[in-house]
Amino acid sequence: MKAAFYTLGCKVNQYETQALSEALIREGFQIVPHSEDADVYIINSCTVTAESDKKTRQAVRRFKRQHPDSTVVLTGCMPQAYPEAAAELDSADIVAGNRNNCDIPGILMNYLKEKERKINIVQHGNHDDFVKCSISSFDERTRAAIKIEDGCNRFCSYCIIPYARGRVRSKPLEEIRKEAAALAENGYTEIVLVGINLSSYGTDCSLSLSDAVAAVCEIDSVKRVRLGSLEPDHMTEEMVNGLKAQPKLCPQFHISLQSGCTETLRRMNRHYDADEYERICNLLRSSFEDCTITTDIMVGFAGETEEEFEESLRFAEKIGFEKVHVFPYSQRKGTRAAEFPNQLEKAVKEERAHRMIELTNRLRADFLKSQIGKTVEVLAETKDENGICTGYTANYTPVRILSGAECGNYYKIKITAADDDSCEGEII
Repeated sequence: MKAAFYTLGCKVNQYETQALSEALIREGFQIVPHSEDADVYIINSCTVTAESDKKTRQAVRRFKRQHPDSTVVLTGCMPQAYPEAAAELDSADIVAGNRNNCDIPGILMNYLKEKERKINIVQHGNHDDFVKCSISSFDERTRAAIKIEDGCNRFCSYCIIPYARGRVRSKPLEEIRKEAAALAENGYTEIVLVGINLSSYGTDCSLSLSDAVAAVCEIDSVKRVRLGSLEPDHMTEEMVNGLKAQPKLCPQFHISLQSGCTETLRRMNRHYDADEYERICNLLRSSFEDCTITTDIMVGFAGETEEEFEESLRFAEKIGFEKVHVFPYSQRKGTRAAEFPNQLEKAVKEERAHRMIELTNRLRADFLKSQIGKTVEVLAETKDENGICTGYTANYTPVRILSGAECGNYYKIKITAADDDSCEGEII
């Protein structure tokens, strides 16, 4: 039988899709692209915004409409956070949450025998263990992700994720080492560590994120270790010093800001202020050569005044982020912020997003142009029809290699030009 996946959301979801894909292969399934005909379509959903839920609903209905005789499975964060709404999507033959998506092969086999709709969503508990899971491959050819942490204890006022993912829990170090070694044996030389609140890794078991990084760096054939999205939590001087001790760690840190205005951060329940965030950025830049800091910025949060937005704009320019993901605030049912007064009109949020994007795009272009003349190491990852490979430096600068490169190899490159999106260079 053939199974296809449609994955929405973050690297954690992509990892879990890979783990589920490998589990189905062990059951005898053939995995095909979701654009092809399949017997089973699995939608791994995201619920971080209302738009994510809309895309999930559309995908479930589309696959059932286009393939009425196929089995449609809905899993991931949306049914976990909103089980009643997910159960009402009758185009899904099977509905399961992320807490028990490892059970999907068994649930699927039972459904194929009985042909009775299955709703199987196991709620998170306060003392759940990390669900054992591992992968031996990844969709990307040169870089693989390992999920080492799940859950979040922060309860930001706008965020549904703690309800969708439960409390913080960490993968044991020995399992991390074993998984990294298996991926390295299969040719992956760059490993990305990911989690729902990655910087909280180990807080449930007297470890820290630097311990996990060290475990992966022990694998000889791993050349680079990269971190996924981080929260400012636990990014202390001790933590940074532990990370600095690992020469394989890439000096690129995506640290979620959300707002550069301290008053807005307080309403968001973010547990830090703008000054503290700035100190973290300064500490990282003084600790890592060629360090880049990227971030997420939300605009139009409930009650955000024009003055507060302007403060956030000024803060973004002050930090000089190398890249920023800008998005408007989205009300999420079940969060405190959804009930806050002074919700902003869509047009206001869109206008502020446009202004923030305009600023951060300029910061991005300035950074890329500042790389001209530098000699860097690039891992070639993709090749276009003209034979030009594109890859990334350790600090995640995209570089087009004009000629002579093959995917999967590292090259010393002199950067000769840059535009608003990437640099280009020549092998030296």
